[in-house]
Amino acid sequence: MSLSTPTTPARAWLESLRPRTLPLAFASIFVGSAIAAWQGSLKPSVAALALITAGLLQILSNLANDYGDAVKGSDKEDRIGPLRGMQKGMITQSQMKRAMMLMVLLITISGCWLIAVACEKPSDVVGFLVLGGLAIIAAITYTVGAKPYGYMGLGDMSVLVFFGWLSVAGSYYLQTHTFDTIIMLPATACGLLATAVLNINNLRDIESDRDNGKHTLVVRLGPKNGRYYHAFLLSAAVVCFALFTLLNLHSLWGWLFLLATPLLFRHALRVLRDQTAIGMRPMLEHMVKAALLANVLFAIGVVLS
Repeated sequence: MSLSTPTTPARAWLESLRPRTLPLAFASIFVGSAIAAWQGSLKPSVAALALITAGLLQILSNLANDYGDAVKGSDKEDRIGPLRGMQKGMITQSQMKRAMMLMVLLITISGCWLIAVACEKPSDVVGFLVLGGLAIIAAITYTVGAKPYGYMGLGDMSVLVFFGWLSVAGSYYLQTHTFDTIIMLPATACGLLATAVLNINNLRDIESDRDNGKHTLVVRLGPKNGRYYHAFLLSAAVVCFALFTLLNLHSLWGWLFLLATPLLFRHALRVLRDQTAIGMRPMLEHMVKAALLANVLFAIGVVLS
């Protein structure tokens, strides 16, 4: 069931901003920067601006998610997950629209600053301007619009692309000005772990999503296959990290991420064994922490190698 109504507007806005989701957005930038540092090309100013831009994009996505679900009536009192400010009536549609416009403005400033500092070729400037625009559009249209892709089961692919491939490979490229296909292994791992966080969220909300026409991938797969899919995401992420380490790192430090595998394994077992939607509520925070630990340990291992 939903949490009680917040006592202040400030708390309502804090719930809609969802600051606990930010570390996972930062993790992919951290991984890309760690690989750049491993190659002797770390640029702290570029990494810092990438972190700021990624965080702002995550906040925009959170606000747009709340707005879209509230407008469509997807989040109701009987849902297992927490209701946010708009669903509780503490934030109006116009207020949320203004907040989203402010976030788009801040992202534009931060992103253009990042491009100005990092890009050396006109083609890179154009390319990253396009990617930045696509990231803003993707953050908004997940639940907003006539045909939001989150309601069509395409959210998982979007998370893989933007929280994995583009975040890791993009932050790496902006600091090294080179691209190596090997970077796609840790980029895919980060994306898969972020997708697993979304999957747990969707497993928790599967019943309310199905009833309200939100056809997430989990709704399409069903609760049982959705849990097998979750175990696959975690296993594939570990394999991608391991392949990168095996092919590129020649130090035991590179295997530091393995310390997170028992936590990931226990998490997968609990998800597979508990077939109830409400049982996924505590698993969301557990998944966020496990994904963050795996990413951070991998990045530290790369730097120490």
